Amino acid sequence: MTLHIHDTATRTLREFVPLEPGKVGIYLCGATVQGPPHVGHIRSGVAFDVVRRWLSAQGYDVTFIRNVTDIDDKIIHNAGHEDVAYWVVASRNERAFNDAYDALGCLPPTHEPRATGHIPEMIELMQEIIDNNHGYAQSGDVYFDVRSDATYGSLSGQKVDDMLAANDAVAQGKRDPRDFAMWKSAKPDEPFWNTPWGPGRPGWHIECSAMARKYLGKNFDIHGGGIDLIFPHHENEIAQSKAAGDGFAQYWMHNAWVTTAGEKMSKSLGNSLLVSEVLKRIPAIHLRYYLAGSHYRSMLEYSDASVLEAGQGFTRLSGFIDRAMEALKISEVSVDPESRHEKFDAEMNNDFSVPNAIAVIHEVVREGNTNLTNGDLDSLQANVVSVVSMLDVLGMNPLDDQWIIESGDNQQIIGELVQVAINQRTEARARKDFEAADAIRSDLERIGIALEDSKDGVRWSIRKPTQTETTH
Repeated sequence: MTLHIHDTATRTLREFVPLEPGKVGIYLCGATVQGPPHVGHIRSGVAFDVVRRWLSAQGYDVTFIRNVTDIDDKIIHNAGHEDVAYWVVASRNERAFNDAYDALGCLPPTHEPRATGHIPEMIELMQEIIDNNHGYAQSGDVYFDVRSDATYGSLSGQKVDDMLAANDAVAQGKRDPRDFAMWKSAKPDEPFWNTPWGPGRPGWHIECSAMARKYLGKNFDIHGGGIDLIFPHHENEIAQSKAAGDGFAQYWMHNAWVTTAGEKMSKSLGNSLLVSEVLKRIPAIHLRYYLAGSHYRSMLEYSDASVLEAGQGFTRLSGFIDRAMEALKISEVSVDPESRHEKFDAEMNNDFSVPNAIAVIHEVVREGNTNLTNGDLDSLQANVVSVVSMLDVLGMNPLDDQWIIESGDNQQIIGELVQVAINQRTEARARKDFEAADAIRSDLERIGIALEDSKDGVRWSIRKPTQTETTH
């Protein structure tokens, strides 16, 4: 089974063949740290964490780069509003993003370069672009000449003449209204760096071209990001890098938006969808299961109710593992890649089709439950190892310390409180007040207590809701 990836550039499903056998280089456009992350921001991190984990599981040595844009107009604006230096705003929000990545189980990148740490590389790249007659300096600004690139617009499927022109292009001294800024001349009271063309700061696009080259070379395998970056950001990255003679990315992958009420999630919707706030009411593993459980190229409509419903699906998987371990009288389950169902691997190799791969896991759980009922412990052992191994490669192994709260001095008190709630739920069900019973279960799930009804009574387990609000 070979991996096939939907390539945005060719709009086709392509067999994945790395530039160097056994190695993969991935560049993911990371956060612009103007504010803390909401759920929409973090989907990209989760989606490409799964991509990275699967490539590693296939035996590839993966170099994963996720950049940080720590200087831009909005960062400067927010810093001015707070009357602090730009880096105060940037560093605070970078920590918030990393807290969110950590809480949702995303592996740390191989390198996480910041834009402001790579000004010399940007200057060198811009000079090459100018020397190759694809760029020009004008009054301290440096622009890319889009008319010099016959392929400009190919990623997004646009023609230059159909693109909207900047309203102030004439005042800026552009040769063509559609030319874009690689470097912006210094404005009063703004941070700046010195260049051969005068003091200023980076445009948005040049940083990624420069940092991808530095950490992955002039040619690398996969470039990823949200669909909102296809144009202009990724279109402009391609233009810059190829104008300097780089081959750049061989495959382009883009994840779809998270929406609310059919609209792209944005900060204007308020703080209730900030990751730090969501994780106060929803277990982190449930949010990861929800975000990863839809195909990365599919739009995802967010609601707490949808995440709680997804969490019930995860609880069915983790509950099976708990029951199987109890029946087998074992305290741990080792991951065995060879135990993964071949249908699971086939779905993951089909453009990372996680929803179908998760459906395979549920099939194995149903088989395992039958074996548990029939007392077929040998088959049950194989089932539980397979389930754990498949969840592990998705970063959702319930036995991972990331998702388990260790027992401690307060365990007895917690158990007694949970039992009170279980008794109230049982009484509500007895009097056929199912609305109250469901509400009790939902309230427990929101704080990380998972219930499972069985013939022997109600089982409960603790799943780690979040640590985000306790760090930094």
